[in-house]
Amino acid sequence: MKLMTCTFVLLLGSVCLLLTAGAKPCSAQIDIHIHTVTGPMESHVGDLTGNSEEGAKLYRRFCIGCHGPDGDGNGENAMWFDPTMGFAKPRDFTLAVFKCRSTTTGNLPTDEDLYNAISRGFVTTNMPQWKVLTPQERANLAAFIKTFSDRWKTQKAGTPISIPPEPPVNIEGILHGRVLFQKMECWKCHGPQGHGDGPSASTLTDSKDNPIRPYNFASGSRFKCGETNQDLYQIFMTGLDGTPMPSFADVIQPNDAWDLVHFLRTLQPLDTPEAALWNTYAAAHGKELKPIGPEQPGGGN
Repeated sequence: MKLMTCTFVLLLGSVCLLLTAGAKPCSAQIDIHIHTVTGPMESHVGDLTGNSEEGAKLYRRFCIGCHGPDGDGNGENAMWFDPTMGFAKPRDFTLAVFKCRSTTTGNLPTDEDLYNAISRGFVTTNMPQWKVLTPQERANLAAFIKTFSDRWKTQKAGTPISIPPEPPVNIEGILHGRVLFQKMECWKCHGPQGHGDGPSASTLTDSKDNPIRPYNFASGSRFKCGETNQDLYQIFMTGLDGTPMPSFADVIQPNDAWDLVHFLRTLQPLDTPEAALWNTYAAAHGKELKPIGPEQPGGGN
């Protein structure tokens, strides 16, 4: 039996491993044609200016296996990503719809948003952190990603939202955040304990009709779009475009959003100031707390 000439390692994106000496290179490495829809593009991240022509070389080497030569998320590796098992399909750059942005819902992300997404990667997906690349290389990749959609020719990136100063953490704010979690029906997707197992969780799909799982707050410190309280606040106010997670900018006030942030921190298995306050309070008043969920529409403490 002939040895397979190459295999794909999902955790490394489209990096191919040659298994035999002198074997032909994987298709992600050969000079296949990449189909873009714009001319050369630039990105501007701090003092860096990204060049899409340089970014194309990096895309061919590291990204094409998942995101494909058309940038539509249909690379050779994509067939192995099963959304029903929690493995999200690769991003379709032709739509220019991005979950993680500092801009308001419906608007294009900034160049820095693209750069940060490349650098940070996405937890619970096969998109790794690309900090192995230099800052200039990541800026070049951000520029190249823009060549897959005409939106970058006809529209400008949105203006980043303003994140107000975070108020001090206190038990009153955490309790109010818990009320909001009930009132805004966050539990329907994320579950009463924030484990991503709410009654609507199994029915959710993204904008391409792929199944999508709500975030499980018990899974660790990282969120889809960062790890700080400011990152979580930003998610509330911008939403995750292309997913069922909406923007709450027109629904809640900044202080309400901060209270919700502080409550969600209590759902994580971490030693945070929020968790310390909550654990002390729950130990003394746990029996007084109404359970979150459909049987208690008023929620509260």
